[in-house]
Amino acid sequence: MIVDTHVHLTPPRIAAEWRDIAEDEPYFALLAGSKVHKWGTAEELVARMDEEGVDEAWAFGFAFRSMELCRECNDYVLDAAKRFPGRIRPLAVVPPLDPAVESEILRCRNAGCIGVGELFPQGQEWDITDLRQTWRLAGLCDEAGLFLLLHTAEPVGHDYPGKGNVGPREAAAFCTNHPEVRVVLAHWGGGLWLYECMPEMRLVLANAWYDLAASPFLYAPEMLRAASAAGVAHKLLYGSDFPILSRRRYDRFFDEAALDDSFIRAVLGGNAEELLLGRHV
Repeated sequence: MIVDTHVHLTPPRIAAEWRDIAEDEPYFALLAGSKVHKWGTAEELVARMDEEGVDEAWAFGFAFRSMELCRECNDYVLDAAKRFPGRIRPLAVVPPLDPAVESEILRCRNAGCIGVGELFPQGQEWDITDLRQTWRLAGLCDEAGLFLLLHTAEPVGHDYPGKGNVGPREAAAFCTNHPEVRVVLAHWGGGLWLYECMPEMRLVLANAWYDLAASPFLYAPEMLRAASAAGVAHKLLYGSDFPILSRRRYDRFFDEAALDDSFIRAVLGGNAEELLLGRHV
């Protein structure tokens, strides 16, 4: 079973009116105006999945600063999951510091969401290293049985729209403060996985997973071999970053890494099943 754990869907109304929405949402404006940005609908996603042999996709809308816009995204993704049962599994987006965050997370959990995210700490203006700003969200996810997906990025290398300033140091602080919550750190956790070679950090990161979204844009295939050597292969999750990238780009990425079939099977689906069960292999 192949599971794509990092998929973006956009309600048609938001895609059509994005310029007006962007006036009050600077981070959204930055990403939506990027030359690589694309809009993706549920129908387009399922057509791509059928074409590329993907069984299941974990999908979410854009994490706005506005709760109203987040609700609109959540409603669209929840509806997509109902229209394509067994193919799309929904995640909820919320502005973490909004007073209504608890009611929205519980509403979405009760409607079938499996997680919360992808949240943008910089874009939504909250500090994941500050326990005063994170305890509520982490507690809600833990109590609701949901995992949390956070945007992270590498602290070095070229800049690009939406890269942000949340990297391995910040992600490590969040994991230190919140061992109770299962957290997926997007885009390899900005390199945080490397520090699992330190015994104390392996303990701190016991509940952390890392998705591979945007990997072909950022890394050479040797990255996969390095992660395998570091002992974190069981924590890696395939995520295409649909609609920006296709599975074909990742197939080449995997082929060039020349790893065994068991590694590829785990990354493409097995690890995702373990995440939902709340455990590592």
